[in-house]
Amino acid sequence: MDIDEAVTLTQDRLAEEGGTMAGLLGHFRNRISPALVGGPEWELVLECARKLPVTMGALPFGFELPLHEPGPKADFGVSLASGTGPAAFFRERARTDETDRTARAVTQLFGQMDRENSPLREVVGRKLMLEYDIAPARDGETPLPAMFLRPGERPIVGASGQAGDVVMVVDALLSSIGWEMTGNERKTVERAYLAQPEDTRMDSFGVFPSRSRSIRLAVMGFRSRQDLCSYLEVTGWPGEVSAVGSVISRFRERANIVRSGVNVDVREDGLGPTLGLTLIVRQRYTKDSRYWLDGLTDWDPFLEALSREDIVVPGKLAALADWVSKPTILFAKSGRYVLLRGIHHIKLVISGNRLEQAKAYVFMVLSAAASPR
Repeated sequence: MDIDEAVTLTQDRLAEEGGTMAGLLGHFRNRISPALVGGPEWELVLECARKLPVTMGALPFGFELPLHEPGPKADFGVSLASGTGPAAFFRERARTDETDRTARAVTQLFGQMDRENSPLREVVGRKLMLEYDIAPARDGETPLPAMFLRPGERPIVGASGQAGDVVMVVDALLSSIGWEMTGNERKTVERAYLAQPEDTRMDSFGVFPSRSRSIRLAVMGFRSRQDLCSYLEVTGWPGEVSAVGSVISRFRERANIVRSGVNVDVREDGLGPTLGLTLIVRQRYTKDSRYWLDGLTDWDPFLEALSREDIVVPGKLAALADWVSKPTILFAKSGRYVLLRGIHHIKLVISGNRLEQAKAYVFMVLSAAASPR
C-alpha cells in the first residue's frame, strides 16, 4: 500500500469515528506536557480544532512551541490535500459561509492544483499546510492561518534554472488570499532563488495573511557556515551576517550539524531583518517512506547544545526531550491505529544581531495502515 492509499484508508476510518480535531486531540492531552501547552492555552487550541474535521488526523498535525517564552503556549498546525475529504469540507464551508475566509483561500488554492495539467501541482503536488496563531480572539474576528506549500513533486534546487517555478508558487499563494505580487517582491524572490548554491533547495513557501505582509522562503541544504553567510550577503539580507555565523559555529562545536537552512521574509523593500536559522541533525527527504520516523535519541545532542543558550526555558526543553516516542498502537471503534510523533525541526530566530528565539516544531500523525515497527 502506497502512502496516498494509506492516508485515504486512515481518513475513511477516522470518518467512521466522526467529530472534529478537538475530539481527537482530547485523547492525547495526557501525552502533551503542561510545561509545553498549559491548561488555558490548551482550551484555545481546542477552540481552533473544533472547526476542523477529524479526518485531518490522517496527515501530520502538531504544534509550534516557543522554547524561549516562559508561558506554556503553542500554535497549532495541520496538513491537508486536494481531492480528499478535508478538502471537500473546506469547499463546502466556502460555498455555505461567505464569511469563512480560510475556507475560501484553501478552496481557491486547491482549485489551481486541481486544474488539468496544473503546473502548480507538478511542483508542489496536492498538499497544503496551515498554521493557526493560537490567541484569544480580538474584535470577534478569527485571523487567517499562515499557509505553506512545499515543492515535493519537483524539487526546486539551486543553479537549475527554476526561477519560474519559484515565482509561480509564490504567485499561487498570494492570489489565494487576494494579494497580487508586486514588481519589487518578484525581484527579491527571484534574487533569493538565483543566489542559492547548486546543492541547496527551496524547501517551502509561506504567507501570513493576518500579519504584516511578507512572503516566507525556506532555503535548506547549506553545507557550511561560509556558504550560508555568503548567501545572505548576496541576497542583501540587512541583518548582521557575523551574528549568524557565530550562532552556527557554537552549535557546530556542540553537535553534529549535517546541513543548515534559513527562513527569509520577502517584503516590498527587500528581505526583512529577522532570520530563521535551522540546523539540521537528521536529513529528511519528502519521498522517504520513513520520513516521519525519528530515532529516540536523534535529537539528544542538539537539545543538549540548545540547553546552553540562556534564552531557553529549561523546563520546556526537558518536556520536549520526552516528545519523541516509539510508534504507539491505539484502538478505536473503527479499528487499530499507529500514532507517530516526533520533532520535525527546531528554528533559531536571529534578530537585532543576536539569537532572540528558539521554536520547536513537533508533529503527530495517525495511520490505520502503518506497521508499528
